[in-house]
Amino acid sequence: MHPALDLDPIPFDPVPTAPRRDGWTPARQRAFIDALGRCGMVGAAAREVGMMPKSAYRLRARADAESFAAAWDVAVDQGRAVGIDTAITRAMDGEAVPVFYRGLQVGERRRYDNRLLITALRQWSPDRAASGQVLADFLGSSRSDP
Repeated sequence: MHPALDLDPIPFDPVPTAPRRDGWTPARQRAFIDALGRCGMVGAAAREVGMMPKSAYRLRARADAESFAAAWDVAVDQGRAVGIDTAITRAMDGEAVPVFYRGLQVGERRRYDNRLLITALRQWSPDRAASGQVLADFLGSSRSDP
């Protein structure tokens, strides 16, 4: 997850629940939506707030959870966008990999991952990626015409 991200909270009305220390309190629901907005994955967000994904889906399915469900949808989209942005940045800027010699770090090299970039671009726009349009646009914008 991305702890350093400064994302605005997604507004919603928490689902009213019976007061339980280990249940879906309003604070836990807000923390779940915030975590979901950072990663886009229900399982990871639920575990981050100490809950099971199955209980999150049950909470979402309740009749009085319209606002929570709408916030969930926004958070998933936001989380996916964060993930895609992170993947594209990592693929294009590379990742520092330490270089060791005789047990001591003597430097580092950059590792670039084109498969990660291609996957991120497909997720960014599946319809355009299937037609090859994303790659064509990317290559067209990076070329300098005479």
